[in-house]
Amino acid sequence: MGCPFLDLAEVNAPYIGEIKRATARVIDSGRYVGGPEVEAFESELAAITDVPHVVGVSNGLDALRLILRAYMELGRLKAGDEVIVPANTYIASVLAVTDNGLKPVFVDVSASTFNLDAALLEGAITTRTRAIMPVHLYGRVCWGDALSDFARRHGLLVVEDNAQAIGAEASAGGLFGSRMAGGLGHAAGFSFYPTKNIGALGDAGAVATHDRLLAETVRALANYGCDRRYHNVYAGLNCRLDPLQAAVLRVKLPYLGEVNSRRRELAGIYDSLIVNPLVIKPEMPPAAQEHVWHQYVLRVDDRDAFRSHLASRGIATDINYPENPMRQPCYAPAYGGVEAPVADALASEVVSLPLNTALATDMARRIAEAVNSWRVV
Repeated sequence: MGCPFLDLAEVNAPYIGEIKRATARVIDSGRYVGGPEVEAFESELAAITDVPHVVGVSNGLDALRLILRAYMELGRLKAGDEVIVPANTYIASVLAVTDNGLKPVFVDVSASTFNLDAALLEGAITTRTRAIMPVHLYGRVCWGDALSDFARRHGLLVVEDNAQAIGAEASAGGLFGSRMAGGLGHAAGFSFYPTKNIGALGDAGAVATHDRLLAETVRALANYGCDRRYHNVYAGLNCRLDPLQAAVLRVKLPYLGEVNSRRRELAGIYDSLIVNPLVIKPEMPPAAQEHVWHQYVLRVDDRDAFRSHLASRGIATDINYPENPMRQPCYAPAYGGVEAPVADALASEVVSLPLNTALATDMARRIAEAVNSWRVV
């Protein structure tokens, strides 16, 4: 019996009846753009994230793009300003910066958390630094007193990339009191791509913020720049959240705690059973709520051979991510010289094991056994 890395049909199976009823409700309503489903979803996500304002948008990249664009329209950012980003992240974090004519400043990450290394932040500050984008990579919160103090001292905007950590909770308080990932800084982008802990049946995203004016600006920009019908205050975009996807997400949001608890349970099984000294396990956080385990990522020297070993036992794996953004062809000419030894090491060593709510406990144990049999003589 094989183990796929992720079977979305199996993940969605427990909710499929509710999803079908929810989508039928939208179809029968005759309201196919905006409307009450989107508004209800925004309110429900705001409650979970402990923020006053949420705007549903088309996807996670657009969420980040719109936040930065809105800050430019409001005069908080201008072309050429610098935004600190982690060297180890999905490329969307950086695309949002460069799409707005801003400059990414890559900072290396911690070998233990895989997130921004707060000890390196002071060395990244220049006279043009205006914002920082902590990425809660793999579901682990990138937040603490050091990062919070750094942002406050330098007067930086904090834009969270919360594509992977919905429901995670920081031990340190955020800038406005919320401890929830997505509510820690000034604004945050969410992704509900189907593979996320809470996934849509297509692309979907959201912006969360403590700033009413920013939310209004994002909402206008996402709707062709309109503040009312046929009145375009900005040269905007079409980045609206589909009510069908909003309805699907409304079905799943009430199960967020259950989903994240199960993912923590599976990560705990891996952590307790994997004992092979040839692999490095991800660090367990001091407090369980700081991690929602969007991915369970090992480090292995001979990655290709390790993946082949697991594949021979019917276990599929993945790599998140094999190339850092500044090494990608689109960014290498400008940023290829950035030194980020930890991020580069991770790119060459990381392997993600299956971890999702459709994964049975017995299968997780089998996977751990297969990892432990790697190069055992």
